[in-house]
Amino acid sequence: MLWRDQRASANIEDRRGGGMVAGGGIGMLVLAAIVYFMGGDPTPVLREAATPRQTQGSGPIEQSPEEAEQVEFVSRVLSSTEDVWTKVLQAEGIRYQEPKLVLFRDGVQSACGTASSEVGPFYCPADRKAYLDLGFFDQLSGQLGATGEFARAYVIAHEIGHHVQNLLGTMDKVQSKGRTSGEGSSAVRLELQADYYAGLWAHHTQGTDIKLNQKDLEAGLNAASAIGDDTLQKRGQGQVVPDAFTHGTSAQRVRWFRRGMELGTLEGGDTFAARDL
Repeated sequence: MLWRDQRASANIEDRRGGGMVAGGGIGMLVLAAIVYFMGGDPTPVLREAATPRQTQGSGPIEQSPEEAEQVEFVSRVLSSTEDVWTKVLQAEGIRYQEPKLVLFRDGVQSACGTASSEVGPFYCPADRKAYLDLGFFDQLSGQLGATGEFARAYVIAHEIGHHVQNLLGTMDKVQSKGRTSGEGSSAVRLELQADYYAGLWAHHTQGTDIKLNQKDLEAGLNAASAIGDDTLQKRGQGQVVPDAFTHGTSAQRVRWFRRGMELGTLEGGDTFAARDL
């Protein structure tokens, strides 16, 4: 994956310096509800609510050369999503409002509440920001076996996909119907559409200064497969429980990500109208 010629984004909000995040309060419950709705496990958030923490500060950022490299990578992938979505939405007569991507360590405060790194990457619709602890990349490659830079880019593009859903009103429509889980649920369809949007971004990178090859695309497909509900359930509890699906199976996530890469259109990603996911 060639990415160094891509411009850096001006929308990185680096909160890795200073103290920890303040815990407790109603904000935690709000975030737990949002994480649950978005298909995540709210248990780490609720556990965080009961843990006293120090207030987050604005001290100097200490980082290794490897971490500094990751920040550069995230910034350039984010700027590529900005270029792609500005062009795609402009063709539909919609102005793309660029989101911030917040980098944090251990814990963070958002408009949706406070969260620990255990939550994983997430998007907060209340402040229109994506949140990422760079340590998740180690988990992605080490625990989940999704290696390669494009696997990491897929994670970023997926969260930005949720931002696009927020801008288009999709998220509000789904939330108004209430949270559901299971095969074919609104939660699963929302996540699969974000996978499609990640693929759409990959399709349009040819118009940016990020260059992908077949090996990169395979890494993205592997990442989508590694975080399917059935795969994670087998790894975590030894069995698959379809009624508890929130993101879709590995096959479904790969299918919609691949579809986005192949079609590259907004219309092709209507997971809510699809009978066969």
